[in-house]
Amino acid sequence: MSRPIAVCASVIAALFLALPASAQLGMFSKDQRISLTRDWKGDRFDDGRPKVPDSVLEGLKDVDAEEAWGVLQSHGYAHQFEGGWHEINPGDRMVGRVFTAVFMPLRPDVNAVINDAGKQEGRIGAQNSWPIDMLLPGDVLVVDLFGKIQDGTYAGDNLSTAIFSHSHNGLVVDGSVRDETGISEIKGMHVFVRGVDPSALREVTLMGINVPIRIGHVLVMPGDLAVSDVEGITFIPPQLAQEVIDKAQMTHMVDEWGHRMLREGKYTPGQIDRKWSKPMIEEFNKWLEQKGSKLRMPEN
Repeated sequence: MSRPIAVCASVIAALFLALPASAQLGMFSKDQRISLTRDWKGDRFDDGRPKVPDSVLEGLKDVDAEEAWGVLQSHGYAHQFEGGWHEINPGDRMVGRVFTAVFMPLRPDVNAVINDAGKQEGRIGAQNSWPIDMLLPGDVLVVDLFGKIQDGTYAGDNLSTAIFSHSHNGLVVDGSVRDETGISEIKGMHVFVRGVDPSALREVTLMGINVPIRIGHVLVMPGDLAVSDVEGITFIPPQLAQEVIDKAQMTHMVDEWGHRMLREGKYTPGQIDRKWSKPMIEEFNKWLEQKGSKLRMPEN
C-alpha cells in the first residue's frame, strides 16, 4: 500500500534547511515546535511539545469521530480523520498525546549520516527503537512508514511491549507490524496498522522524531490528540480538545433529555427534533443544573 512521498520529502527538506547547527539531526528544535503549535497556550513538555492535561485525555474518551468532526470542521480543520485501519486488541477508545516519527525509503549516504548522528547522541539499538526510548506516559506513538507493508514492520511483540511499558498507551503505524499473536497478548495496548507481515523492517531510514508527519490524508503534529473509535482515528489539535469535549457533552445531554421527554410523552418527536422553544430550553437548562452540569444552552 505505497503512496506518494512528495509531501513528506518537502517537509523533511524544509526541516534540515531550518535547523540550527546545534539541533539534533532529523528533529525540530524546541522553538520550532512551539512556533508551529503557537495556538496552544497551555503547558508544554521540555522539548516544546504541547502537554494537554490528563483531565482532557479522560474527557476525550467519551467523544466519537462524528462529534469531533463537527467542531474541527467549524474551525477549518477539514483533514483530521483517517480510516481504513487494521486494529489489534480492539476495545475501549484509545486516547493519547501524539508522539511522531517519520521514515523514508533507504538511501545509503543519508542513512549513514543518521546512524552517525545517533551514535553521537547516545542512541541505542536500531533506528525504530530510538523514538520508543523517548516516550512518556500518555503518549501514542504515530509512525509514518509511507504505507509500507512487506519490510515495513515497525515493531513486533518485543518493541510493542517496550512501547506499552513506556507510554501505557497505543501505537499507530502507516505501515505494518509483525507477530500479531504476540502483540495481541499485551493487554490494554491498541495497535492500528495498515497490515501485518512476517518480514523485518528494512530498506528504510528514520528521518524525523516529533516533526510534522503525514498519515493518509492528515497532517499530524506532535502534541495532537489521537482519538480512536470504530470508524478510525481522529487527530485533534490540542487547542480545540476542550471545545470538542464540551460540544460532545452537550450533545449527550441533549440526547438524554430528549429521549426522556419522549418516553414521558411531554413533547412530540416534532418538537424534540426541531429548534427548541424558549420554554423547552429553560426546562433543559434547569435539568442540567439539577444534574450538576456547568453546561448551558443559549436561549437565542
